[in-house]
Amino acid sequence: QLQLVESGGGLVQPGGSLRLSCAASGFTLDNYAIGWFRQAPGKEREGVSCISSSTNYVDSVKGRFTISRDNAKNTVYLQMNSLKPEDTAVYYCAAEFLITTVQHMCKLKEYEYDYWGQGTQVTVSS
Repeated sequence: QLQLVESGGGLVQPGGSLRLSCAASGFTLDNYAIGWFRQAPGKEREGVSCISSSTNYVDSVKGRFTISRDNAKNTVYLQMNSLKPEDTAVYYCAAEFLITTVQHMCKLKEYEYDYWGQGTQVTVSS
């Protein structure tokens, strides 16, 4: 069974850091683009970052968040630094199957992604 499991969320003070993990089971991430999305209360879900042969970030997190992958561990990470209260949301990872990963530009669009995790809560508050 294909499954994505997020972890690493929690409560952090403004300016702090968290590292989210997205672990895949039932398939290998080598042929997938992975995206991180978030949904704050009362707001629509938005794309935060993604990784395939390249990386992509929403403007609001550029310079603060870094996405990376460890294929040996079948896991993608989202390192979040300089966190702000507006980063508070449930964070989801998602996987998009790729026929080829060569020169693929991942997109921050929900409809591109085939599999989703259950989410992990990130709360930034003093």
